[in-house]
Amino acid sequence: MTALLSAPAAPAGGPAAPAVASDRAELAGELARLRAAGRTVVLVPTMGALHEGHRALLREAHRHGDAVVVSIFVNPLQFGPAEDLDRYPRTFAADLRACAEEGASLVFAPSSGVMYGAGAQVTVHPGPIGEELEGASRPGHFSGVLTVVAKLFGLIRPDVAVFGEKDYQQLTLIRRMVSDLDLGVRVVGAPTVREPDGLARSSRNRYLSTAERAVAARLSAALRAGAAAGVDGPAAVLAAGNSVLAAEPGIGLDYLALRAPDLGPVPASGPARLLVAARVGSTRLIDNLPVQLATPAGPVGDPVRG
Repeated sequence: MTALLSAPAAPAGGPAAPAVASDRAELAGELARLRAAGRTVVLVPTMGALHEGHRALLREAHRHGDAVVVSIFVNPLQFGPAEDLDRYPRTFAADLRACAEEGASLVFAPSSGVMYGAGAQVTVHPGPIGEELEGASRPGHFSGVLTVVAKLFGLIRPDVAVFGEKDYQQLTLIRRMVSDLDLGVRVVGAPTVREPDGLARSSRNRYLSTAERAVAARLSAALRAGAAAGVDGPAAVLAAGNSVLAAEPGIGLDYLALRAPDLGPVPASGPARLLVAARVGSTRLIDNLPVQLATPAGPVGDPVRG
């Protein structure tokens, strides 16, 4: 088959360009070549528009295997009708350069037709946790995410897959799917990469104006304030975080929520996770941090919504 996409030639002395597969036959051929050489395949699923956070995922992937495969696919199933599918940044040439610089072996960049085919009907239901937090704000989002990840796992059959902790609910649900459906992939979570002022790296940050960019940094400030209050218990965590958010009128809060690490009910003490979602201008941003709770308290932790 003729490739839909091709990798640009690597400059003399520069990093080797990864192989590029745009259909299933090309993908199978490249994977067979890697496995015939005894390589351990590590998948890094992305929607492209790669930034330093994605590069960190690729570097993490190299710690777990010697053949890093990057998927680049803007997945229509995870976007709602009023979301930013059409304007989501697509920077394929730059993405290939980043993959080459980070030593990726293979890039899989399918079209929607290649990924889903004609008449596909079955999707993955995320369960009750997938209908909370991001799932409540974006109905159907996690069904789209889990469906495309399950398909990538089936097509690529990686030994390991690496996801960022910035999308913490997504990471949690993928781990649950792999466990519940016995998919046989080891899922690795990589720490969030941040700007110097604490803002989590995101492809959507490029939508922010200069003024909005300064406002957006207050989301991580709220998380840090909440995490610092963990010694005083769950209620103090939420109060500290909400205090920072309430002081910034440019933030349209969706939720600030404190949960257990598996996103179940918040514990009275011990490890927890603080998650935030908000709009800054027209851009919706999410972030999270781990929290260590020290003082037992009554049940709290339901999302505070703006």
